[in-house]
Amino acid sequence: MFPKTRACGLFTFFLLFSGAAFAQISAIEGDVMGADGQPVVKAQILIERIDMKGTYKGATTNKKGHYIYNGLPLGTYKVSVLVDGQVADFMDKVRTRLGDPIPVNFDLKAKVAQAKEVQKAAETGTMTKEMERSMSKEQKAEYEKRAKENAEAMKKNKELNDAFNVGKEAMLDATTPRPGESADDRKARQIKDYTTAIESFQKGTEMDPNQHVIWGQLAEAEIEMGNLQTGADQAASHQKGVEAYAKAVALKPDDASYRNNYALALVKVKKISEAQAELAKAAQLDPPGAGKYYYNLGAVLTNIMQNDAAAEAFKKAIEADPNYADAHYQYAITQTAKATVVDGKIVPPPGTIEELQKYLELKPDGANAEAAKGLLKELTGSVQTVYVNPNAPKGKAPAKKKP
Repeated sequence: MFPKTRACGLFTFFLLFSGAAFAQISAIEGDVMGADGQPVVKAQILIERIDMKGTYKGATTNKKGHYIYNGLPLGTYKVSVLVDGQVADFMDKVRTRLGDPIPVNFDLKAKVAQAKEVQKAAETGTMTKEMERSMSKEQKAEYEKRAKENAEAMKKNKELNDAFNVGKEAMLDATTPRPGESADDRKARQIKDYTTAIESFQKGTEMDPNQHVIWGQLAEAEIEMGNLQTGADQAASHQKGVEAYAKAVALKPDDASYRNNYALALVKVKKISEAQAELAKAAQLDPPGAGKYYYNLGAVLTNIMQNDAAAEAFKKAIEADPNYADAHYQYAITQTAKATVVDGKIVPPPGTIEELQKYLELKPDGANAEAAKGLLKELTGSVQTVYVNPNAPKGKAPAKKKP
């Protein structure tokens, strides 16, 4: 047996030791509010000791967005909040203490607002001293990164805008007539201008291949260039225009005007069925403009002598817009090409006369009004033909009118 005095001394030492160990334990607690201003439930809290090695996990927020982590040794920590596995915010250099837990709260709404301010400052170069002082090391690094990226983007955008503007000016110059200019001189100037435009827009697509506007302008320049050319050169330019329009459509598939222009370009390379499909898509995207899209197709098909396909396009234009006067007229024209002569009288396909009358009803003073009236008179009257009797003696009247 130890003497009583010694046992008492050991017991006292144990109590003192235990008390000292307990005094080194601290805690961190706080609330996590989301970007919507509501408590974040089940957000993970990661606590990393930065004055020596140590990582503490396991704390999560409850339904009120509150968390607490007990049993931390006294020290300096970095406290992070993870939402959906991603670090949403953190607080650095948190010193724990004896007694009450150290409060570490996270307001993600304020964090989002601060991030927007930092981004705006990076874009405009207006970082204030107050903002800089309130930023963490990581935030400063992010700011510097964004500022550098923004400077590079601004430089790139300037070069891109410059290339685009040069191309647009060249296109405008090509389409602006000059007094006293001969047809040959104008054609030579237009070719030169379209060449400049094509080179500028190509440069733009190389700098940023995701700009649908530049692809659309490049396509238009290529098509116009092809219209001035012949043979293989024309075919090559038109094909390039088709490919550029395809790029624009791929980047902005919901733009009906791109699909309209793409379709007209497809007609030039004789891809009629593909053109009709694109016009159908344009009409679906822009029902009020469907009549115009089909009319444009019909006009192009007429110019390349595709009469039946043109008739179908004009018919669809009328179906989309029954008051489209020019579509009624052009559809009637396609039908007159199918007219026959029976007993000296022109017999057009059914409905042709009605289409001409509809045009005059809608546009009595239209550009085609006189032509429509002339056709109506011809179609509702009779035609006298003259034939020559090859056996008739010379010097005598050989011609007879066929009733």
